Amino acid sequence: MRNIRLKVAYDGTNYHGFQRQIKTAGPTIQGTLEDVWQRLVDEKVTLAMAGRTDAGVHASGQIVNFETEARIPEDKIPKAFNSLLPKDIRILLAENVPFDFNARWSAVWKRYDYQIDNRRIPDVFNRLYTWHIPVPLNISNMQAAANFLEGRHNFKTFAAAGGDSKTFERTLYRCQVRFDQDLIRVTCVGDGFLYHMVRIIVGTLVDVGRGRISPEEIPDIIKSQERRRARLIASAHGLFLTHVNYTEESPFEVFPDLNPK
Repeated sequence: MRNIRLKVAYDGTNYHGFQRQIKTAGPTIQGTLEDVWQRLVDEKVTLAMAGRTDAGVHASGQIVNFETEARIPEDKIPKAFNSLLPKDIRILLAENVPFDFNARWSAVWKRYDYQIDNRRIPDVFNRLYTWHIPVPLNISNMQAAANFLEGRHNFKTFAAAGGDSKTFERTLYRCQVRFDQDLIRVTCVGDGFLYHMVRIIVGTLVDVGRGRISPEEIPDIIKSQERRRARLIASAHGLFLTHVNYTEESPFEVFPDLNPK
């Protein structure tokens, strides 16, 4: 037996999320990967995943692992997988890892990036990977609000119903808002994320950018632990799972551009 870790990139547009669903729900990333592995080596496996991304959400750095008896060398696995996978899913890396490694529970921190198209007329070529907001947004106020979100908090306000988390305390190491040529990128790096947490954070920051919420209201919104205080939820298709880290390296060592200093 071996424990194999894969790094996976995918365009989530045509999938009903990552986690395998009942057949009538539509294709999923997990289901597609497991089915392709069975075709390759005639073995059923169940993947563990770092993040159960929702329908329409994308990833450039999703991590999964599975135990296998197959003898195919790990350096041959990406090519074998990619020969049968649809073109909107790619295996970027495969490696043997210890049996106590689990893609979800071994993760130390994760990075998500969210893209907003802030043009008056949306970019037709980027429409599947951005949330179109046609009105001007105050980027300075959005970053001021994002600064209040950093640190360890009870993020119950920013958790949608339907998640399986029993606790709501999480540490957000960095929440950054950047603007470049009509594209706004919100980056969230934390030790864990609640159901729809990033999309609710982005929606709240957009309300700040529109002037509906002041940055100074954010601490009270966090403390309220009331979902209704963060009303707007960003569209799924602007969200990317970018990176999952399994070492003690800080996010600012891995991504120096996120360093607030």
